[in-house]
Formats: sequence, structure tokens, C-alpha cells
Amino acid sequence: MSDILQRILATKRDEVAAAKSAVPLPELRARTADAPPPRDFVGAIRAKHAAGRPAVIAEIKRQSPSAGQFRVEGDFDPARFAASYERAGAACLSVLTDRDYFGGTLADMRAARAGCRLPVLRKDFLVDEYQLYEARAHGADAVLFIIDAVPIERFIEWELIAEELGLAVLVESHTRAQLADALTLKSALMGINNRDLTRFVTDLNTTLTLRVDVPASRILITESGVESQAAIDLLRENGVETFLIGGALMKAADPGDALQALFVTQR
Repeated sequence: MSDILQRILATKRDEVAAAKSAVPLPELRARTADAPPPRDFVGAIRAKHAAGRPAVIAEIKRQSPSAGQFRVEGDFDPARFAASYERAGAACLSVLTDRDYFGGTLADMRAARAGCRLPVLRKDFLVDEYQLYEARAHGADAVLFIIDAVPIERFIEWELIAEELGLAVLVESHTRAQLADALTLKSALMGINNRDLTRFVTDLNTTLTLRVDVPASRILITESGVESQAAIDLLRENGVETFLIGGALMKAADPGDALQALFVTQR
């Protein structure tokens, strides 16, 4: 891993340690009982596919290390964006909750979920099982496992916890070796990140190369770099029907309008 990802993970470990001091794990576990019932993240994607439509996981985020700030100060309203995405036909939401590198918060996720009926993914860097309970306590319906962030044995253990909590798991890979590890998990959601997190370089060929290794029983999700109808056409021609899209939408005045425009030719 490069210094970029190393820094993110080191910062996240410090962040989790501070959170544990503020709200110990037993107390956090108790709070999950008061969380709203989880929404069916996988079912929402499958419903789009059953209708012959591509499924979009539409993302809400303030900024990213690779693209900088998406919204001007004072123009970030997760509930409004969530409602706009829902009107535009998104299957699910993804909300960045990483503070230091993406400017996100758990409050952003709560606001987005309250603003729509869509299932919501907590998009963050998981380094501790504490974050699973934190996600559910704050209303998340799904969490992200980034393969290579921690040993695969830990993810195998955490997947059982996620299942107990009613959380879907999106497992993210970038290389063939990472995907092989990802497929040892039971999750239906296999994300292929076109962005190399060690260098923050993006290439759609990552999905086109690795898609053949994803069994038909799993849901292949392409992530990062999908910014044009041409890219969507290319990916769909190669059997990709699920897209996680953020930056191309968050730059627009109305992200939902941008989503509709991006998929205007799709049937």
C-alpha cells in the first residue's frame, strides 16, 4: 500500500480509538437495538435488474483526495441529495462518513437516510469491528469491506457480525488477488474499484478485466470513473449492470438531474 492509503488507515485507527473512549463497545451494541429496521440493500439492486434496468448506487460526499471539493461551502444537503437521487431512480445510496479525507460524518448518513426510502451504504474505511456496530446504530443498511485494508480472516469474522446486525456487505477489490480473497466471503456484492487506492489512478479496464472472475451468482458492481454515457454503454455491453457513481453526480447543481442525464439512453 502507498503512503496515501497507509495514512488513511492509520488516521482511521486513531479515530476509532477515540470513538471507543467516548462510547464503549457494550454501550454502542445496546444502541443498535434502537436503530431503524435495516432496508434491503441487495434486494433493491436485484429489483432493478429484474425490471431490466441498470442499478445505481448513488453517492453523497463532500470531497475526495483525488478530486478535491465537490460542493461550495453551505451547499451540502444530504437529505435533499438523497431525495433527488430517489426521484431519479437510484437503487441505493452510498454516503461517505470519513471525516479527515472525505469531509464526511455519520450525521450526513443519518440525514440522507431520513430524506428517502432507499437503502444506505456507510462508505468508510473499516479497521475495527466497532465500526460495524457504529454503522448499524446510526442507521446504515450496508457497509464496505476494502480487501487488503485488514487481513481476510478478520473480514470473515466481521461478515458474521454484519449478518447478525442485518447489514449487507459490499466487498471491494482492485486486483485479481484481492478478488480471490473477496470471493471467500459470502456476500453477494462484489465491488471492483477502478481506482487504485495505492496511487489514486483510475482505469475502467480494471472492471473489464476482472469481471470474468466474478461468478454469475454474485452481483458485480463497478466503482469509480463512470462519468459518461459512453462508459456506461461500454460496461453494460460487457455484462456490467450495477454502478456506484459519486463524483460525476456531486459536481452537478442537482445530483439527481445529473444521474438522469447520465442514464438517459439506458433501457
